Amino acid sequence: MLLQEALQRHVEALPDDTAILLKLTIPTQPGLYAGLATDTRVLRVLAPSGGYSRDEACARLAHDPAMIASFSRALLEGLSDDQTDDKFDAQLNASIAQIYDASVHKSAPS
Repeated sequence: MLLQEALQRHVEALPDDTAILLKLTIPTQPGLYAGLATDTRVLRVLAPSGGYSRDEACARLAHDPAMIASFSRALLEGLSDDQTDDKFDAQLNASIAQIYDASVHKSAPS
């Protein structure tokens, strides 16, 4: 809560014509950053995968309506240089689809 409150104060102190991105760990409380996400100065609230597996990071992200993915390590999970081009492309496409789905198709917290 302290981080969210401090961020909110700092965002509110910004000039109205400012545009920022916030990259924050997916919180355990879904929607914690919803107020920040709706501020006109905040373009997006991005979530790194935070060391979670892609499945876990996507599950957590899917429950948070205020955030979209900014995954790098989780995107690369399951890819290797010894895969055929077809397998590599299929794995990458599946990863992208899973991360996109978690970013835009939000589910209720369980």
